[in-house]
Amino acid sequence: MEFTQFEIASGKPEEFEGDMLVFCLLQSNKGFPGYKRDTGRYLKKAFSLGDFSGKAGEKIFYYPEYHRTKPEIKAKRVVFFGIGKITKEKSVNEVRELLRKLGGEIAKTAEQLKAASIMVVLPKLDIIDRAQNAECICEGISLGDYRFKKYKKPDPEENGYPGLKDVKVYAEVSEISTGEGMKRGEIAGKSACLARDMANEPANEWTPDKFASIGRELAEKYALKCRVLEKKDMKRLSMGGIIAVNKGSVDPPKLVIIEYRGKKNKQTLLLVGKGITFDSGGINLKPSAGMEDMKYDMCGGAAVLAFMQAVGKEKPELNIVAMIPATDNMLGSSSVKPGDVIRHYGGITSEIVNTDAEGRMVLADALAYGIKKFKPDCVVDIATLTGAAIIGLGHHYTGLLSNNDHLVDQLIEAGKSCGEPLWRLPLGQDYAKQIESRIADIKNAGGRAGGTITAGSYLEKFVGETCWAHLDIAGTAWDFTEKSYIPKGPSGTGVRTLLQLVRSWQEIIK
Repeated sequence: MEFTQFEIASGKPEEFEGDMLVFCLLQSNKGFPGYKRDTGRYLKKAFSLGDFSGKAGEKIFYYPEYHRTKPEIKAKRVVFFGIGKITKEKSVNEVRELLRKLGGEIAKTAEQLKAASIMVVLPKLDIIDRAQNAECICEGISLGDYRFKKYKKPDPEENGYPGLKDVKVYAEVSEISTGEGMKRGEIAGKSACLARDMANEPANEWTPDKFASIGRELAEKYALKCRVLEKKDMKRLSMGGIIAVNKGSVDPPKLVIIEYRGKKNKQTLLLVGKGITFDSGGINLKPSAGMEDMKYDMCGGAAVLAFMQAVGKEKPELNIVAMIPATDNMLGSSSVKPGDVIRHYGGITSEIVNTDAEGRMVLADALAYGIKKFKPDCVVDIATLTGAAIIGLGHHYTGLLSNNDHLVDQLIEAGKSCGEPLWRLPLGQDYAKQIESRIADIKNAGGRAGGTITAGSYLEKFVGETCWAHLDIAGTAWDFTEKSYIPKGPSGTGVRTLLQLVRSWQEIIK
């Protein structure tokens, strides 16, 4: 949660007087000889009984005040968490994910105990350094501590838990690098939680104007530049895709543009996030079952906007431009109709054969405009674009399409590093033929076969020779693979992948 404070512990663990002291132990077949006195006896007993061996997912509680008048540990309670075995065969990314899950378990246990202040003693690991150790555990805690109760009336009998207030991190050495890692994890976690907050908002509250207002707030807070194109601007610029999707709505569209300037000699990355605040399908109306989830169709825009919060805090050297084309897709007397022809920014005409294929229509205008205006070295768009992505990849991988192998390699590695895996799908002329139109330059849907790929082929028409990648998060934006740090509902996926991409950026070779 945003109000949670993370800090490096100034005192030793036994001096901590907060609600919960956490030790993280590797799986052992010989017990835990490093712990002495009351703590050691407690662990030895639990180990001998087979109640705790340090396996991943195991935890036991210890209440020091019940054993001595002056206990060796001053915390109200101690919780030992098992990490499992970490062998040399495990990769760094596997260990990072294991620690994130551990952080999520710590947060869930804190909620169970209604613990407001905790201290986490970092485990000693050989595969990753202290900075990554602190980063991943704190990231998991921040992500796992998430809750959205804005619209729920508090129940006095439940004694509601507001979340963690204070998290102290203890490491025996390398305090500076540990602090840097802790901060990285905190920034990534809180930014992803901001994206979740946006997605959880109901569509009657989260309108296109909210994207604009949050964009302006972030710009003011972090010295960014924010510009919002209104409907009249889009008409003047002939952004026929956004205008067409918005025709059935009472809320005007917005194109939110946020600029961050790093160093002049560094490359420019353009990000475009789909901001469909509610998707009814238009005249090609969606089935009613589950339509309430279509408020999540703006998760790509939320990811890009929340990512810019992280950019404002970290201030990378890379130059970054973020764009969110925002509107809802509603059914009305003036709605765009199947068979209509629109003209996108830049002049490409499109035959609308399915009004529920609206995401690519708004993204196309934003991509074409952003590339022409900002001349980026690289562009990445992110969107809950196709149900076909769920059919093909389930809720476990984000679909990835691109025209540049170097960018693909960076994105896949970024996804592995932060626990948001991506799977590359092909592009090519055979798929592009599926969106050929008899009466316009292209049509906005290519049929059921290869639906995720043909949607990518549509977007590819608007990027030209620019290095480009498309992330289809339809399957991972919500109902993502269950983890201790991923809640039910929106996951905030994409924020941390983009952040890791920027953190480990390698210049794109043209």
